[in-house]
Amino acid sequence: MSLLRKVLEGLFRLSELLAALMGLFILLVILAQVAGRYLGFVVPSALEMAGFATAGLIFLGLAPTLRAGGHIRVRLLLEKLPKPAKRWAESMALGLGLLATLYATWHAWLRVGESYRYGDLAPGLLPLPLWLPQSFLAVGFTFFTLALLEVGLKTWKGGEG
Repeated sequence: MSLLRKVLEGLFRLSELLAALMGLFILLVILAQVAGRYLGFVVPSALEMAGFATAGLIFLGLAPTLRAGGHIRVRLLLEKLPKPAKRWAESMALGLGLLATLYATWHAWLRVGESYRYGDLAPGLLPLPLWLPQSFLAVGFTFFTLALLEVGLKTWKGGEG
């Protein structure tokens, strides 16, 4: 296994781990809210934190889901196409997806930098710096872009994406 493949594998594993930790965080926040209702205390900004973690879970889970073949594909159409047309359709879809995620990744990182530079805070009771939850989105987009590039290169070289 090449060094680049090992690095990518490690990054995608990190993405999976971070997504799982976001899910665990959501569970703990909800449990704290439920316990707080029975014990008479309020968890400040619980809904907001759970929302940020949900966004983090979704975006950090994009790359591992793509690599596992879990994203929706139009398999019925692809299976009916002859092999050259199938490869062309997949290549076009992956190329357009890669362009879209490169654009989204770039703007997500710009937003993180802007929020950090201006000291933007979440509007809830907890003055959370917005660059923190935004960075999970940007990191998730970055990993997804790398995964699309990996799958695209496999497809463009003639393999299955």
